[in-house]
Amino acid sequence: MAEYTLQTEPPLAGTEMEIAGVRLWAPADLALVSLALPLGGEGDALAAIKGAYGADLPEIGRSVVAGDGTRLIRLAPDLAFALFTHATPDAERVVAERLKGAVYTTDQTDVWVALVLSGGNTRRALERICPIDLHPDVFGVGHAARTVMEHLGVLILRTGDDDYLLLSASSSAKSFLHAVEVSLRNIA
Repeated sequence: MAEYTLQTEPPLAGTEMEIAGVRLWAPADLALVSLALPLGGEGDALAAIKGAYGADLPEIGRSVVAGDGTRLIRLAPDLAFALFTHATPDAERVVAERLKGAVYTTDQTDVWVALVLSGGNTRRALERICPIDLHPDVFGVGHAARTVMEHLGVLILRTGDDDYLLLSASSSAKSFLHAVEVSLRNIA
């Protein structure tokens, strides 16, 4: 009988291309852990996050990069994400240990797929498929928003002047990549 070994692989592993002066790639080894602040324990949770990451949880719709490179993304009064590079499947445990039980944590790594876009035409391509105002005066560096792109739910983050991180459901990863790639080709 043949022996099989299963190996995990992100749905868009190896994706990297340049179109219309925009570099598009799927980053490897990203971990995403949700942080839920317990009712009545918000103060302790915020203090634990500050102690663990050396950064305050940003206001809703914003993100901040902590000293260790972890990006804290605030989604609601009691909900945030910790996004960081982590190659092994124990990201939730790592975050939970840092926060010492003051925050409810859930591993979201396999639920989401990430695309990074970088280059001078990035905003122009995203504006074709994203209904929110991405003008720098409105959606600045560090901003984050939930939106829809081509009927797919997306969390969009502006990480630099011409840099964006997009997160969408891993179950529709190929459709998500296709939507972004077609938008880039349409501005080329």
